[in-house]
Amino acid sequence: MGQEFWYGATAGAVVLTVLLLGLLYLLGGSRTGLGLKALARTLRDPGFAEKIQPLLAPPRVEPTKPTRPSGVPIRLLALLQREGRLLDFLMEDISAASDAQIGVAVREVHRKCQEALKKALDLEPILSQRENETVEVPAGFDPSAIRVTGNVAGQPPFRGTLIHAGWRVKAIRLHSPPEGADELVVAPAEVEIP
Repeated sequence: MGQEFWYGATAGAVVLTVLLLGLLYLLGGSRTGLGLKALARTLRDPGFAEKIQPLLAPPRVEPTKPTRPSGVPIRLLALLQREGRLLDFLMEDISAASDAQIGVAVREVHRKCQEALKKALDLEPILSQRENETVEVPAGFDPSAIRVTGNVAGQPPFRGTLIHAGWRVKAIRLHSPPEGADELVVAPAEVEIP
């Protein structure tokens, strides 16, 4: 093999390298230089290679499972069911019952649920005035505590008629369920064994 072969082989390698670099630049644009620098440093520096490895093969992330709703609000519903059978009453078809039958049932459910609420919560009205009295809604009012309706124009203070005084919970006395209990069970099914 002569000198001409080596010149030809070298020229071919140069042309191939230029073509390869040109192709890399076309594919990666300005990132090509960064990629070549990262390649060179990865080959030279094992510590750098260890830092780059997670970027190239990130750990597999398991898809998140839908979050289970909190059972905390269900506790109050469970209490009203246990003490006053509220859900049983609300879920029952009462279309065939007479008004007198419904009235008797409502009176009992109301009494028991009211007792349960008073044991579990300290409630207070948001506004102290009576319904149908004129009230003033001050500037900077809390819209979660006071809902202004009707012909609302301009900026507060607003004057209007109190339709409902609202309710606010001052204290909650709801017990947590036993360890391992499903908080989303409002009332367990009951099975009597003969």
